[in-house]
Amino acid sequence: RAAIAVAQGWQLARGVKLLGISSAECLAAQAQGIFGRVNVVIDAQRGEFYLATWEISAAARAEIAPLKIVTAAEIAARKNAGEICAGPAAEPVLFPSAGMLARLAAARTNFVAGEKLEPVYLREVNFVKSPPSRIF
Repeated sequence: RAAIAVAQGWQLARGVKLLGISSAECLAAQAQGIFGRVNVVIDAQRGEFYLATWEISAAARAEIAPLKIVTAAEIAARKNAGEICAGPAAEPVLFPSAGMLARLAAARTNFVAGEKLEPVYLREVNFVKSPPSRIF
């Protein structure tokens, strides 16, 4: 959310072009030398993980399953089944690179207006309102 706010400010002040690229896509692009079906795994806290599945070859990469939230048990089951898991929360460990993000952005033309950029929320937002304080 903070990065989107900064980008929107830049667009207002400097007229720069904006587009959104997911961290999972950046990680898939960085999986150099890892080919086949690759599960990108990112820690989502609360004992859960963000998971996106990509098909990666030397010439191209394609998202097979979009980002979703899964349990640690699902990640373990995929690893036990021999599937490749990579990312900040898996082996091999990968972290998003600013250089790779720049290369991905340079290859795009699908720019959007700042007000159209929105964060992607995979969890339902639920707030619990505390009861009013009681004075004795």
